[in-house]
Amino acid sequence: MGYQVRIQGSDHAFEVNEGESVIDAALRNGLMLPYSCRGGTCGTCRGQVVEGEIAYPDGLPPALEADEADAGDALFCQARPQSDLLIAVREVREAGDIIPRKLPARVTGIEDLAPDVRRLWLRLPAGTRLPFLAGQYLDILLRGGRRRSFSLANAPHDDERLELHVRHLPGGAFSGHVFDGMREGALLRFEGPLGNFYLRDDSDRPMIMVAGGTGFAPVKGIIEHALHIGVERPIHLYRGARAREDLYLDELPQQWAAENDHIRYVPVLSEPKPGGDWDGATGFVHEQVLAEHPDLTDFDVYMSGPPPMINAAKRDFARAGLDPSRLFYDSFESAPE
Repeated sequence: MGYQVRIQGSDHAFEVNEGESVIDAALRNGLMLPYSCRGGTCGTCRGQVVEGEIAYPDGLPPALEADEADAGDALFCQARPQSDLLIAVREVREAGDIIPRKLPARVTGIEDLAPDVRRLWLRLPAGTRLPFLAGQYLDILLRGGRRRSFSLANAPHDDERLELHVRHLPGGAFSGHVFDGMREGALLRFEGPLGNFYLRDDSDRPMIMVAGGTGFAPVKGIIEHALHIGVERPIHLYRGARAREDLYLDELPQQWAAENDHIRYVPVLSEPKPGGDWDGATGFVHEQVLAEHPDLTDFDVYMSGPPPMINAAKRDFARAGLDPSRLFYDSFESAPE
């Protein structure tokens, strides 16, 4: 048996399964409510129960006093509905609604994805989770005040570990360590989430997503989030790479397209090997977009990748009628060493 939770002052409502917390159910339904520790100790998820009854599986959470509970206050990361609810709580709708934090994280997995790309899996301390919007990024904090930015490649509903895709840059202070010396169990510090590259769910326009290199990371998170919340707008994914081996995790977008009629996937190689077995699109990825969509007037466009790709696409997409307010991008600038 489940219950319906309505958010006061909003048209949003969602179903909570028996024994499920309000926060877990909201995330499962694609709604972001404030949270942090997911253990009832920080109070970030505090709101009010306007109508209905709740219970806590292990008694009153540490961050909630008995008189506050009597007055209707609740910690929704622990609260389990005992009836349909009307709650008062602030929804997270924009990047500015989430306060970045500095946190430690332990490397729990290292995986080679391409000759020059590795995937890192990071786990936060016990009882800590990171609220973020799909497509945002982290700054890894290095000695001497240096920072290196990496997009989150997982979606918010799948936040038990954080996924980063790291490209090996010649002389890179952090990427060099990732490829030459980092081991599982290493401890990092980061600040995040950061950035304004995330899915705008207030639009009904078809979407074109353009990813170059490791710009696939935030696009991966956005598409996985869109699939999770049931977005059915057309998604045209164009992915640019130099050669076939640079199309890491290529089976994943192929699977998205095979299993979802509203997703189309077009990989584009700029430097396919002569005499190879590539018979797909070639050239610059943004030019492939324009060849198939010469009029971008009615689209939302999301782009992530190297600055030359972003800059060329911004110029040419504007000429094709793209409304600048419907262009969202994350330019992967390389930090100087």
